[in-house]
Amino acid sequence: MPPIDQNSRRRRPTGLIALDETAVSDGYTLYAPLTGTGEVYLIDLHGRTVHRWDLPYRPGRHARLLADGTLAYNGVLPGEKALFPMWHKYRGGVMLRAAPDGTVLREHRDPLQHHDAHHLDDGRILYTALEALTGSGAADVRGGVPGSEAAGGVVWADTIKEVGPDGELLWSWRAAEHLDRASFPLHEAYAREHWPLVNSVTPLRDGNILASLRSVSAVVVISRETGEILWRSRPGTVSQQHAPTELDDGRLLVFDNGVFRPGHDVPYSRVIEIDRAGGDIVWEYHDPAREFFFAPFMGSAQRLPNGNTLVTDSPSGRLFEVTKDGYLCWEYVVPYFAGYHESEVRGLFPSEPNAVFRAYRYTAADIPWLETTA
Repeated sequence: MPPIDQNSRRRRPTGLIALDETAVSDGYTLYAPLTGTGEVYLIDLHGRTVHRWDLPYRPGRHARLLADGTLAYNGVLPGEKALFPMWHKYRGGVMLRAAPDGTVLREHRDPLQHHDAHHLDDGRILYTALEALTGSGAADVRGGVPGSEAAGGVVWADTIKEVGPDGELLWSWRAAEHLDRASFPLHEAYAREHWPLVNSVTPLRDGNILASLRSVSAVVVISRETGEILWRSRPGTVSQQHAPTELDDGRLLVFDNGVFRPGHDVPYSRVIEIDRAGGDIVWEYHDPAREFFFAPFMGSAQRLPNGNTLVTDSPSGRLFEVTKDGYLCWEYVVPYFAGYHESEVRGLFPSEPNAVFRAYRYTAADIPWLETTA
């Protein structure tokens, strides 16, 4: 090792950075280091680990607690080949539920699953996957870098699936069938290997499906009944966004990454609320020094019970909470650094990151078992 660590993020402080107990939303924060081997941590507001799971797969993105106290976890299916270089960066393949002691209670596998798998309390799982488009199907996809398809000229297109507790297919949707190619073209800087790159999928209260299409910069609502697009964000509202969620008033909370943001030569990330009725942004948080907070990929935001917002600055492993007025009242930096195992991803991301896909905050009432097992 050289005298000075060349990993600039690792040279900076980690753990608890800031805490204002008069403004913060009380509770515990859950996260899974992306380059870990299956560790999931639950920490208190002071950054102390109060519970840990050790699961048999490295994270295929994130973990989340369900109403019955079990852990929903998306892991990476071992031994799969790379469909394209970035595939190992965001694929999953194993969707499981685990008890507080780490015992795996249920598992569903799909080698083509990637990014998001939303586990419902009743045992259903709504998740994103891929299918191969070839020939005219691939050629019909608009935009992207010419000649940048996956091996064999394939464009891998997104699907969304819902399976029951026993793995039976209950519902499915295909981008190739329901997305208009002219209305949802790839950004010109994106490879044509994956279209439109659905990085988030969640059910709405009305039963329809909320999805984020990163490579075409669109948040959409999909009809569960017909598969048609019922609503989409206005072009230019979001740029390479992640993790839209529905708020109690029907607005959408979105982590807007800001890559290729129209009209801005300096990129920055922000968290926004979108009013679906008019498509307008009605609330926004960005760092006072806009360029300081910029996550070119990944990221999430969660609205907390007291109205604050928990933000996951994913590439930096930085979790922070802000009030409605934009006051940062809690900040924690993940202290666990490790490299990606697959050579394809290690070549693209050679450093050892402390990245986290999403973090979630839970109240003590959400975790009744914690007191007896901590």
